[in-house]
Amino acid sequence: MSWQNAPPYYQDPNQQYYGGQPGYPPQSGYPPQPGFNAGYPPPGGYPQPGYAQPAYPPAGGGYPQPGFANPMPPGGQGAPYGYVPPQGPTGGYGTTDDPEDPEVKGFGFTDESIRKGFIRKVYSILMGQLSISLGFIALFLYHEPTGRWVRSHPEMWWIALILLFVTLIAMACCTNVRRKAPMNFIFLGLFTLAQSFMLGVMASNFKSEEVLLAVGITAAVCLGLTLFAFQTRWDFTVMGGVLFVAVIILMLFGIIAIFVPGKTMTLIYASLGALIFSVYLIYDTQLMMGGKHKYSISPEEYIFAALNLYLDIVNIFMYILAIIGATRD
Repeated sequence: MSWQNAPPYYQDPNQQYYGGQPGYPPQSGYPPQPGFNAGYPPPGGYPQPGYAQPAYPPAGGGYPQPGFANPMPPGGQGAPYGYVPPQGPTGGYGTTDDPEDPEVKGFGFTDESIRKGFIRKVYSILMGQLSISLGFIALFLYHEPTGRWVRSHPEMWWIALILLFVTLIAMACCTNVRRKAPMNFIFLGLFTLAQSFMLGVMASNFKSEEVLLAVGITAAVCLGLTLFAFQTRWDFTVMGGVLFVAVIILMLFGIIAIFVPGKTMTLIYASLGALIFSVYLIYDTQLMMGGKHKYSISPEEYIFAALNLYLDIVNIFMYILAIIGATRD
């Protein structure tokens, strides 16, 4: 039996692709099977159970994705797959119903609120330091046995001086010392005690009226300078280098004043010192304020900021007391 005489179900269904060349079966395909179309493949592809047969790709330009709005706009315009985040209870994007969410709680930790809290913390620490210093000064001035004991034990002054420099260098150079609690408060407390002791020893060499006058003048000057620093549009934070050079010159002038004693030299030296540290008080206050100033101190450095302000006020007090003592002589 040849291919030409074979029954229809033995004939090659691909005869139509062979171009009807001689020797091949005629173009007659297999007999139709139940459940299938005669054509191969059926138009539009074979149907899949459970799936509709939409056009591929859809007319909108891509299948829609959950959580995406119009991923492929018609015509290909716009950004594809633009994700739209779910809306929260307040209607804003990205908000949740978490009770710790700032918007749900009704407040937000803005930079301004953080800075205000930082300023309150700094001035609270500063008030504690000044209160300790005033207590030591009052004790040395008005309690005679304490004054006599200190004068009979000069080694205490040197111990306080060493402790002062050690704690100051540690807080200035070591970030962990001044940032990590309770270590920062311990070092600041030791520094404040040492500085207050030295202030009490120095104040015991003056009359109580002169010390009270110096305290009053210092308080008035510091209050006026602080208000000026908060209100002025002048930016003193750019003067850090100039003020550092001025302090170096003041130190050299003080060394010269040791070898050239005199009332006039003391007045000039004390007046320059009070002026320089008054500007330093404005500088440090604006660093603490931040805002529109060119430079600002980090809110994490509240110990360092309180230390700077305390040193400024203490130096202003000492120089004003030196001026009063020079005018007395």
